[in-house]
Amino acid sequence: MNLRRDVFQAIADPTRRSILMLVAAQSMTAGAIASNFDTARPTVSKHIQILTECELLRSEQNGREIIYHLNPNKMKEIADFIEPFRQMWDDRFNKLESVMKAYQKKISNE
Repeated sequence: MNLRRDVFQAIADPTRRSILMLVAAQSMTAGAIASNFDTARPTVSKHIQILTECELLRSEQNGREIIYHLNPNKMKEIADFIEPFRQMWDDRFNKLESVMKAYQKKISNE
């Protein structure tokens, strides 16, 4: 049975979002990632495991170290999913702005 974690559940956690931000700036080892948090290393390792299972992070063996890289293709999938919602809200705010400008103009002319 293949239990894949949901990418949106993964990014819902603030620690995992912080890990993604760190690794987006620079590929890092688990130890380097963990050094940025006040939690236990096993806790950070679990977060890294979840992000890797969701394919948000890719791991690369480099000698004895494992380097974690951001997977931009998976991040693009998230962005592509969210884009229609962003466009919808942009349209709504633009309409609201038009209504407010028309209202202000009407008040100014009275």
